[in-house]
Amino acid sequence: MAAIASTIVPTAPDILALQEADSDDAPHQAILNMEELGRMTGLQSVHDGDNMRWGPQSGGFLGNILLLDPAMTLRDRRILELPGRCPRAAVLAEVEVAGHPLRIVSCHLSLAQALRAVQLRTVGQVLARRAPMQTILLGDLNEWRPWGGIALSRPMMGMDLTGPVRRTFPAGCPLLPLDRILTDNGTDVFDARALNSDAIHAASDHRPLAARVELRGRAA
Repeated sequence: MAAIASTIVPTAPDILALQEADSDDAPHQAILNMEELGRMTGLQSVHDGDNMRWGPQSGGFLGNILLLDPAMTLRDRRILELPGRCPRAAVLAEVEVAGHPLRIVSCHLSLAQALRAVQLRTVGQVLARRAPMQTILLGDLNEWRPWGGIALSRPMMGMDLTGPVRRTFPAGCPLLPLDRILTDNGTDVFDARALNSDAIHAASDHRPLAARVELRGRAA
């Protein structure tokens, strides 16, 4: 919590996506105090429904936690369970921001390229059946190739997702851009930066990634 308070909160995020925020083993108990996290950030968790958490002791679903500005109108939310050797999932939320529809997909993908491709193909198949809208994909994508590899290609996702490349791993001396903030129009993402502090080094092996996203005339 110290890293969030000292390094992330000052950026005043409207969207906060966390990974590995529940314990690895069942019952995947929350690592963070969710009430305190909400007060600290001013954001609201999308995981208040039982179907949005792995279990009653979890903060999110398999470590994925998504928090949003309460000013956003939440239209739909769901968990997408993803295939793989280790349990994986994506959190999908569809909101309106000042009347602008926006889809947010937060995920933590496999270390294996083949499984990443299958996981994002699964996400892409779900999105193909939903109403078209501006889409943000963010999280620990575990994709070190700056161009995104096959997992982020149109054949897998059904859309072109692009955005700035910033090295985030390992936290002490970043070499790989494992964490990304992407949109279906990559020019929407700007001011991307990997946050750094001693508190971050103590809390995680990744540096948090922050960016601004243009929403047709306004930024979030």
